[in-house]
Amino acid sequence: MDTIFALASAAGKAGVAVVRLSGPAAFPIAETITGATLPPRGMSLRVLRNQIGAILDHALVLSFSAPESYTGEDIVEFQTHGSIAVIDSLLACLSDFPDARMAEPGEFTRRALENGRLDLAQVEGLADLIDAETEQQRIQAQRVFSGELGNLARSWREKLIRAAALVEVTIDFADEDVPVDVSPEVSDILESVRSDLQRQISGSGIAERIRSGFEVAIVGAPNVGKSTLLNALAGRPAALTSEYAGTTRDVIEVRMDLRGLPVTLLDTAGLRETEDKVEKMGVSLAKTRAEAADLRIFLAEPGESFDIKAGPEDIILRPKADTRKDRAGAVSGLTGEGLDELVARVQEILSARSSDVGLAIRARHRKAMETADASLGIAAEVLFRGPDHYDILAAEIRHAVLALESLVGRIHTEDLLSEIFASFCLGK
Repeated sequence: MDTIFALASAAGKAGVAVVRLSGPAAFPIAETITGATLPPRGMSLRVLRNQIGAILDHALVLSFSAPESYTGEDIVEFQTHGSIAVIDSLLACLSDFPDARMAEPGEFTRRALENGRLDLAQVEGLADLIDAETEQQRIQAQRVFSGELGNLARSWREKLIRAAALVEVTIDFADEDVPVDVSPEVSDILESVRSDLQRQISGSGIAERIRSGFEVAIVGAPNVGKSTLLNALAGRPAALTSEYAGTTRDVIEVRMDLRGLPVTLLDTAGLRETEDKVEKMGVSLAKTRAEAADLRIFLAEPGESFDIKAGPEDIILRPKADTRKDRAGAVSGLTGEGLDELVARVQEILSARSSDVGLAIRARHRKAMETADASLGIAAEVLFRGPDHYDILAAEIRHAVLALESLVGRIHTEDLLSEIFASFCLGK
């Protein structure tokens, strides 16, 4: 296998840069550059020199021998000064070694997967951890990266293998009297695993929302202050505002961190009947996006109604509090009146929903669990038809096991891996 290298820290000027080297030639190459023998595991301050002896930099060199490393291979990391010139000179030096090459995106982590240091769910958790923008995203990604989902899948797999073994014994001794009826234990296992699966499936929608962001739509008639409210919540002029009704024709999206929760605010076109073709398209799009949003904030006068029906948790406020004598239940994006209360209410609603979050953070996870649950549902039904149908029962249990193995990457396709690792940087 090739020895690979790449910049593992952010590109550009910095105080410190990290260049990672992994593979069978990592130690020999590093020892050539440092002119010293490296410990199997440790760190030391070394002078880095290229092949003609010119000094590249003074660096802290960390060494990790296989298999106790991130990739499961020998790894050496150079912590150098973070100037672009130093980084370029070190990368050029490494590229001069015939048994070393630049890593492809995600190749370090892919080797960690192939060498059993991470499972596939942990790889996806790591990708989400790197991309995390809010506290809730960080917490969720950390749970998956720490191996919680993989441990759960392995626990389910072990139970199902036990159930399959019990069923196989009955099949193997079909012509003999089996002294013990295995159906009660098999039934208990199927029920236990299905219960866990369904709990995780039900929480997967919220987990995916935390990962991608909740959508909160601001809905109302034209010129009631929707864009002004969006700008106030975003803390910047994201949407164009004017005194003319129908200024907003498209859905404007602003992504923000709302007290630790990822939220995308949607400023929609004013809801009204219009003959303007472009505005009519904007109103239609506004309805579609608002209906699909996780939460809606209606700016409406008492008794005012729209084609979009408010849900039980949707927030209904009166617009333009700054122009009213009675300001109860009103909000103003212009003066900020009622803004803190609105943010607190949105955060409270979305936080309550997040309390049921599961570990399945991607559609792939949910689909694998749903496949396993469906197979176990059939298995539970077949179980009570008696031993004559146990071959079908065993096949359904095996199908569920395969679905769970795909969850953590015990079985996978090259296309799936290529898609996952394409989002990684070179240094990961």
